[in-house]
Amino acid sequence: MPFAAVNGIELYYEVHGPEKPLTDPVVFAHGAGGSHLSWWQQVPHFAGTHTCVTFDHRGYGQSIDAPGGPGGGSYVEDLRGLLDHLGIERANLVAQSMGGWTCLGFALRYPGRVRRLVMADTHGGLQSPEIGAAFASAARPALPPGVHPAAGARMAAEQPALAFLYAQIDALNRPRTQAELLAMLAAAGAPTAEEVSTLEIPVLFIVGEEDAVIPPRVIEAAARLVPGARVEGVPAAGHSVYFERPGRFNELVEQFLA
Repeated sequence: MPFAAVNGIELYYEVHGPEKPLTDPVVFAHGAGGSHLSWWQQVPHFAGTHTCVTFDHRGYGQSIDAPGGPGGGSYVEDLRGLLDHLGIERANLVAQSMGGWTCLGFALRYPGRVRRLVMADTHGGLQSPEIGAAFASAARPALPPGVHPAAGARMAAEQPALAFLYAQIDALNRPRTQAELLAMLAAAGAPTAEEVSTLEIPVLFIVGEEDAVIPPRVIEAAARLVPGARVEGVPAAGHSVYFERPGRFNELVEQFLA
């Protein structure tokens, strides 16, 4: 199994599709409810034309963080180390939820190494008064018992097998409290409006119109701060568009990469 020695840990990753030469690489960064396995509906779609890289963030899946390690504070440099290990100078980044902290942070720190950036159901920790107000005013309907927040009530009702698979993938990670997750995200960074105003790469935000974790109005407020960014809403989808509506998600990403 492939591991990269990165920043004091062994980071698990996989490469699918054309490897030599690397073809228009796409790196997928999973959310807090997933791992490299989360992209099972994306990799087969894109691997025919793109080198696809999936990985486990440190502390997730098979990437074990060092005792007392930096957690989210090392996500950006972990990604840099992985790209260096694979000899990838520039990549397309596709981020889901927590992965947005990694990929937006990477794009700000290493803008010359990013071709295009997809921010799926994420604001990447971006902070502004408008984003704060959007979070504060967003409705947060209660979930039925046993429903994973990142899967959502619709997925559980309409696609119960898919919701079960989502929960099973998440269960492969070690349990975390809400406080632990928030601390990890805080360590991963909180870009400012001034910082993202310097971005010159194409950025696409994708959001489920029923997302109750990072609601559409939050994504829209974040996108307004990024020069040239656009937002695509996906109906009848919650926080995990890539998982729940993979056909539409793949279509949007494919068009954007082209």
